[in-house]
Amino acid sequence: MKPHLLIALTVLGLAAAGPSLAARNAHDHGHDAAAVMLQLNAGQKWETDAPLRAGMGEIRQAMAASLPAIHANKMSAKAYDGLAKKVQSAVGQIVANCKLPPAADAQLHIVIADLLVGADQMAGKVKGAPRVDGAVKVIGALKAYGQHFADPGFQPIEH
Repeated sequence: MKPHLLIALTVLGLAAAGPSLAARNAHDHGHDAAAVMLQLNAGQKWETDAPLRAGMGEIRQAMAASLPAIHANKMSAKAYDGLAKKVQSAVGQIVANCKLPPAADAQLHIVIADLLVGADQMAGKVKGAPRVDGAVKVIGALKAYGQHFADPGFQPIEH
């Protein structure tokens, strides 16, 4: 196969994979695991902007509202699907509107990747992964966000 045809097919394949894959892999350049570890900015939390704070607040609110049903094992597949869509929608808004400096943005994409993996699990898209594990993943991502990003009004979910 000619190189330009292979490149074109690769680009078309990635375009078809959708925006969640693009957001998930936006900063995946083949670095080792140490390069993708969430870390503070020289001991300080990373700055945030209004779209990021709003989106993370929406995700937190949706997860907190669903927590009693999740803990009681009363969350239906349909409810998990709806919760996953809320997370994906808020992440889409964050990605579309958030304007962080490159270093903070790279750190944010680590959190976003976990949010999207959790949303996929809640939506039943990950074979062998219980939907509840997706909720745990999203709650963990929210906790990591609160620990690493300066968002004064944000409170992690205690569970």
